[in-house]
Amino acid sequence: MPLIIQEAVNLFAGDNPPNNSKHLNLESIKLPELEELTQNFHSGGSVGQIEVGGMGLKALELTFKTKGWDPQTMSQFGLGSKNMNPYTIYGVARDKNGNAAIEVKAIVRGRMTRVMNDEVKRGDLMGQDFAIKEVLHYELYFAKVEKYYYDWLTTAWRVDGASQNADETAILRIA
Repeated sequence: MPLIIQEAVNLFAGDNPPNNSKHLNLESIKLPELEELTQNFHSGGSVGQIEVGGMGLKALELTFKTKGWDPQTMSQFGLGSKNMNPYTIYGVARDKNGNAAIEVKAIVRGRMTRVMNDEVKRGDLMGQDFAIKEVLHYELYFAKVEKYYYDWLTTAWRVDGASQNADETAILRIA
């Protein structure tokens, strides 16, 4: 079993022009959590309840924190529909068995719904927390190989390149 350790990360907030790189002020980032929708069910004749899964995915969210003011990223907050921006994350992971560097890449397209400033206190670095919700698209790759692919608009959901809902989309006649 390989031991793969995350070493470094960079975020491009918006498309990939060099001035959108957050490599000098990115403090932390949390990729979307994948969790199934579930429903508790206790049938009339059973002794206990089960939590039934497979009912779809919960809403995805990307969060990150920067240090200092970040006017370029702050400009992506707004109520207009034009603000469904791409957020591209590049990470360096290392396989400790052989010490090989591995590219980890994630692409998230969503709406910035939160800009929260830290308390300003002399002698401390102020930071900003950002949240991206209404995620319509998410991709995750290891060494340029697709791990997850999610697209709300096309109802695509793949793990390791294999569709997880092909039978459903075929029955519903969703192209």
